[in-house]
Amino acid sequence: MSEHPDWLTVTRGDAPLVVSLPHTGTEIPAEYERNLVSPWLARKDADWWIERLYDFAAGLGATVIRTTISRTVIDVNRDPSGISLYPGQATTELCPTTTFDGEPLYAPGTEPTAEQIAERRACFFDPYHATLRAEIERLRARHDTIVIYDCHSIRSVIPRLFEGTLPHFNVGTNGGTTCAPSLSEAIEKICLGSGFSHVVNGRFKGGYITRSLGRPDAGVHAVQMELACRGYMNELLGPVSEGEWPTSYDEDYAAPMRTALTLILQTCLTFAHSKA
Repeated sequence: MSEHPDWLTVTRGDAPLVVSLPHTGTEIPAEYERNLVSPWLARKDADWWIERLYDFAAGLGATVIRTTISRTVIDVNRDPSGISLYPGQATTELCPTTTFDGEPLYAPGTEPTAEQIAERRACFFDPYHATLRAEIERLRARHDTIVIYDCHSIRSVIPRLFEGTLPHFNVGTNGGTTCAPSLSEAIEKICLGSGFSHVVNGRFKGGYITRSLGRPDAGVHAVQMELACRGYMNELLGPVSEGEWPTSYDEDYAAPMRTALTLILQTCLTFAHSKA
């Protein structure tokens, strides 16, 4: 019997790198789905195909942690206290009630109650973070330094969340607090040479995973990578409707970004080994 619930997959490696996939899930248990206004809306904001884009990570020796549960059930990258990661800016909650575009996810009066949110946290949020911490502890027993790399993606144009078109690579280190400057600079160098646009600590500075786990002084360096979807999939820019989103995964289209991401993860490993 697996030591993890069936919605949580862990591929263990011995390299000093943990790759987190918190938003690729699309599973919504029936007891949570019955009050949702649309199954498509409930899955609209998933980080589509990110688990396929990064499927090389385990081959590098990384430990890969993924939840198959949809972020609509509970978002494991939000602060469970309810504190906004981006005060004054639009965002979604621990248990989202709207899409990124502001569309209601629930019929009026059926939004999750405080008791239901607490239950979802115990079932899904807490086990995900306990697993992250356990794998960090396991790897820190072997390595002086490790890197936590948190994988994300988002549609390139969402006016409610940000102005204009998002850069292809959005590197987040919470203003430089969650990893050493040399790691962030090395990642940025790859972005610069990739032919894709990028920004460091722009609109997306890293979510709860990056902010809660990144402790450079303790040998744990955390980075969030938010990718604009158009960099690896044929994205229709602007509003999308059911039947046209998500588009299918195209390996040839994704190849240039995948090459850059491979270099980025290799750079994370080089950084960690250099601190031994």
